Amino acid sequence: MKTTIMTDERMIRRIKQLHEDKMEYNRIKIDHFKKYDMDDHGFIYDPDFEFSYKAEREDGLVNGPRDISRALNAYMRAIPAYINPASALAGAWYGQLSLFVEMGFQPDLVPEELREVWKKYNTFPGWSGMNHCGPDITIGLRLGWGGLKKKVEYYKAFNNPADPSFYDAELTIIEGMQEWIGRLAAEARKRAEAEKDPERKANYEAIAEANEWLVENPPRTLREACQFIAHFQSIDRVYFNGGALDQLDEALRPYYEKDVKEGRVTDDEVVWYVASLFYNDTHYSQIGGLTPDGSRDVTSRISWLILEAMHVLNIPCNLALRVHDGMDRELLRRALQYTMEDGSGVCYSLNTGISEGFARNGYPLELGRMRKKVGCNWCVIPGYEYALQDVTRANLAYAFKHALDDLREGERSLERLYERFAYHTGIIVDSIKRGYDLHYELKYKNCPELILDLFMHGCVERGLDSSHGGVDIMDLNIDGIGLTTVADSFAAIEKRVVNEKRLTWDDMYRALDTNWEGAEPIRLMMKNIERFGAPNSLADKWAVRIRDTFVAACKNGGTPKHHIPITPGMFSHGDVYLHGKNLAATPNGRFFGDPICHSNEPDPGFARSYNTFSPSLKATAVALVQPGYGNSSPLHLDIDTDMLEREGGVDALMALILTHNQMGGTLINLNCLSKQTLLEAHEDPSTHRTWWCA
Repeated sequence: MKTTIMTDERMIRRIKQLHEDKMEYNRIKIDHFKKYDMDDHGFIYDPDFEFSYKAEREDGLVNGPRDISRALNAYMRAIPAYINPASALAGAWYGQLSLFVEMGFQPDLVPEELREVWKKYNTFPGWSGMNHCGPDITIGLRLGWGGLKKKVEYYKAFNNPADPSFYDAELTIIEGMQEWIGRLAAEARKRAEAEKDPERKANYEAIAEANEWLVENPPRTLREACQFIAHFQSIDRVYFNGGALDQLDEALRPYYEKDVKEGRVTDDEVVWYVASLFYNDTHYSQIGGLTPDGSRDVTSRISWLILEAMHVLNIPCNLALRVHDGMDRELLRRALQYTMEDGSGVCYSLNTGISEGFARNGYPLELGRMRKKVGCNWCVIPGYEYALQDVTRANLAYAFKHALDDLREGERSLERLYERFAYHTGIIVDSIKRGYDLHYELKYKNCPELILDLFMHGCVERGLDSSHGGVDIMDLNIDGIGLTTVADSFAAIEKRVVNEKRLTWDDMYRALDTNWEGAEPIRLMMKNIERFGAPNSLADKWAVRIRDTFVAACKNGGTPKHHIPITPGMFSHGDVYLHGKNLAATPNGRFFGDPICHSNEPDPGFARSYNTFSPSLKATAVALVQPGYGNSSPLHLDIDTDMLEREGGVDALMALILTHNQMGGTLINLNCLSKQTLLEAHEDPSTHRTWWCA
């Protein structure tokens, strides 16, 4: 039996039904797609749903604000009016529009020279990335869809642009949304009239009333606010899989407090509303944190209820809890208790590294505190900042590979190897910056941020896309990857080749060139050094130096043409196999094609010589190599619940999280599971179905 603060059995029953429905939809999606190696998105897969759209271009590419907006309008008019009987909200999305039509940038916009560089270094340049900025959802909550339409119409007339396509596109999208919301209301009315069960009938009537109002008007109640956000989530996902939300507790708090004051809602009903929102989709959102001036914690009663909704629904909800020294310790304790019980839960967004790091870019600390964790690893100031986080991968392991190749001739020394590594790292970073200049010049013409622009400060007012001057803060991100692979390789060469002279450079090259064939003793000798993360290892020194080299390349001026500032991060996502599959063997004992390291974390087994796995050792290593400018280098921990029972449980985890924050960490992703759970899930995944979507 799950621990819960809820007492209303009706609400608990409804949320549990949403959980079961979620599991069934996941089963259907997995049966159809065979695998779904992405976030647990909330779209409804319907094999009978079809959509087609005739593009304006002869080649069939849906491109540019006018054609994209018309396609989005047509798509929203075509998708069914979905209502789950157990939900407090109506609506769902039926897959990305790009699954049904070819949509994107015009081909061949990138010079061949840049393409060759990106290919050589296995670089993900990010130049055409979509959606990776955060909306200020309160703009929509304050205005509603009708108010957004009036705002667009006003500024279209006020600015009177020579090319009105930006404004016309926004109006076309809003009109499609209003038509869809009206159909949701009509479907709910139809079901209410036919429903005999009083409880379901009342729910359908409430859904109908909310959606009828929201066609033109802003939300009045907490339920209507959740319904509006569900509308936004659906269209945001449809358009290139957007997934950023906002500070959810603060966005909903005014509605909650008003509803409570007027006796309109119980806390258990609030949990149901929020669980219904999480069922709709797994957009990234945050609870807790500091006010911009740092004077108080923003945690409120609804922060607890949002956490409760995640726990009772028991699906991955992409919810972050902001950690700072003055936070509500009991909320942190409850979050950890739920993670231990459920296996997964919130992630922990750490204020010190995010806020103080962001201030190092020259911004006030107050703005750093306004950054919210609204992406898989990243933070932005919702509505004000265009950072394009998590779309690049500067593969430092390839910089190292080419540096090694450079030393096949001429002088061989560690310093020359590092000089060549720094040279190739500079080429990678420079190529991404040059691509970002193209992004600035071309994105608004090809694939503007038409959905998020409605929820940003400045875009509608200026008639400019957020990628092209619509918002005040533009600080594009570059993520480095492969640091540990490179640091351990440098340390292995230093120890075995340079210091101990157990190998010559030629011996090492022969072993690497043959992928260690017939050289297993040499491979193990190179691998079994004191690796990154082990106390006082040689690799720690190299890791810090590599981090500094990458960060310096990012901060050494903005983009060459438009001078857009760059903020470095270091994050690999889950693509470590993809980034290593064509990479030659490396001196850390890695085989050709094996994955590279995960973000800036020590590789598995780094503390084996200490005959233990220490979460604190790993946390210390990740803190050591934070990029330092407010963008994430996350710490991932999979903790054995049996170990927690021996080592202090929740108190030990609280201490680790708070300490990592004080050390300048930025993010902790935490799972708690036992060996028995893993074995059971491996034998029969249906015994732990929640992990299907984790």
